[in-house]
Amino acid sequence: MPRLKLQRLRSAVCAAAAAILLAACGSGETDPGTVRFALTDAPACGFDQVNLSIERIRVNRNADASENSLGWTDLKLAPARRIDLLKLGNGVLEELGELQLPAGRYAQLRLVLAAKGETTPANSVLPTGGEETVLDIASIEAGGIRVVHAFSVEQDKVTDVLFDFDACRSVARAGDDGYVLRPEVKAVPRNGATITGYVDPTAAGVTVSAQKAGVQARATVADANGRFVIAFLDPAASPYDVVFTAGGHATAVVVAVPVSATAGAELSRIDSPIALPSATDRTVDGVVGPAAARGTAAVRARQVVGAAGEVEIARANVNAASGSYTLSLPGAQARLATFSGRLPLSFSAAGNAGRYVLDATADGYASQEQAVDLTGSSQTWNVTLSRR
Repeated sequence: MPRLKLQRLRSAVCAAAAAILLAACGSGETDPGTVRFALTDAPACGFDQVNLSIERIRVNRNADASENSLGWTDLKLAPARRIDLLKLGNGVLEELGELQLPAGRYAQLRLVLAAKGETTPANSVLPTGGEETVLDIASIEAGGIRVVHAFSVEQDKVTDVLFDFDACRSVARAGDDGYVLRPEVKAVPRNGATITGYVDPTAAGVTVSAQKAGVQARATVADANGRFVIAFLDPAASPYDVVFTAGGHATAVVVAVPVSATAGAELSRIDSPIALPSATDRTVDGVVGPAAARGTAAVRARQVVGAAGEVEIARANVNAASGSYTLSLPGAQARLATFSGRLPLSFSAAGNAGRYVLDATADGYASQEQAVDLTGSSQTWNVTLSRR
């Protein structure tokens, strides 16, 4: 073979070998890593069970991808996993499985629910004192529950994705007997910070929430012994205001509770639990319109409590059919304590008893606010929202 042709052949072989070697080493975008999925829950209002059957978890690099777009990778749960969300409070997790993905950045996840169960409803609720009722999932049945969450997958490493499913905010009445799923799901740090403590167990069903500027970050319900664990908090958002609410009791707030990636916070111990004084509840009820807004409408009650500023006391999804809602709120003055490493904390009265600000919201509509005074009696607030 002539020398010139031999040199050209050698050059082509070397170039091809270099290309293969470069592709094998890569930039890290195609090397595999592992994503581990789990599920946790915030409290549910007025239910003994909230059951969902998860069939698939989908992952895509594109935050704007539709269910029919290219680029989805699926983790199939076979058979579908039927989970009672209310068993996942106080830091309990439900492991959902692992998925191998090429290394790189991802931006969207979807939880796809099974439409039907074999012997029991795939998705249902059990109202307290009522009967198990099928949960309408028509709004998300085709595409799944969309969760926009940016995360990175690294070669030969495990990345955690923890779904925080807020059952209380995710179920709404539909008429007199029906219930519809309005999913409120976000991704939170699996190894986040924790706030723990005890409330007086004689106050049943105490909801404990960690809030920032009156917006709930995470919440739980104290167990039968009064123990509460608010887990998976983002340390970067520290400090938090911790709000305690229960029917027939005054609100209590611990202001400016600090947490970090290496240290949580303890607010009370079993021998000196936080007590919520008894209080008379008042109600605010009414109807939210127009009818087109009712599928996503909610009404929230906020109250100014001393140094904590505004905190959320209660929230309710409106009835998707009738637009009706009811909030139960204490007429008594709230109790306030500033966080300290020395326990027990000292609480004192703060804020104006029975004074609240309501806000009504719905997707695509301008929110509306109304101040109410419940010191004398319950109130009614009917509101019609306007398109943005």
